[in-house]
Amino acid sequence: MNSIRSYQGICPQLGKDVYIDESAIIVGDIYVGDDSSIWPLVAARGDVNHIRIGERTNIQDGSILHVTHKNADNPAGHPLLIGNDVTVGHKVMLHGCTIHDRVLVGMGTIVLDGAIIEEDVMIGAGSLVPPGKTLHSGYLYMGSPVKQARPLTEKELTFLPQSAQNYVINKQVFLTEVKPVK
Repeated sequence: MNSIRSYQGICPQLGKDVYIDESAIIVGDIYVGDDSSIWPLVAARGDVNHIRIGERTNIQDGSILHVTHKNADNPAGHPLLIGNDVTVGHKVMLHGCTIHDRVLVGMGTIVLDGAIIEEDVMIGAGSLVPPGKTLHSGYLYMGSPVKQARPLTEKELTFLPQSAQNYVINKQVFLTEVKPVK
């Protein structure tokens, strides 16, 4: 089974040294930037709009990425835009939102249509970011619905790109050393 599939003649495009796990499904108008990784059981569907994933970004196991179609009330719809050095935790749902650089999205979080996550943000596990909500740079957000909890510490701000870099290193191991067992 091929995990990278076209939709209406539009094929996903991959940058250099991208890891896509064979159990992930990547369909349609999707671009994945250099050194990024898509882990087991991720479903990314760029069918009714587009998905753009930046460099050194990791989408972890079981996450779902989708978009909102264009319509009369919203002519552009809501594409899914994810920046550089972003860590998307396990079982996250991202739907038609914008996530800027150096963001950590905690496990099980849901981010909905039109939400904007500015750079240098951490979102706690299990949070819900409602449609159209903006999370401002430099803060930890938590809850359902999400609320600003506190400013990030210097240590946390330093951790954001380190988290992404850890996945760049790990995906390189998967690209070169992980083989099917017969």
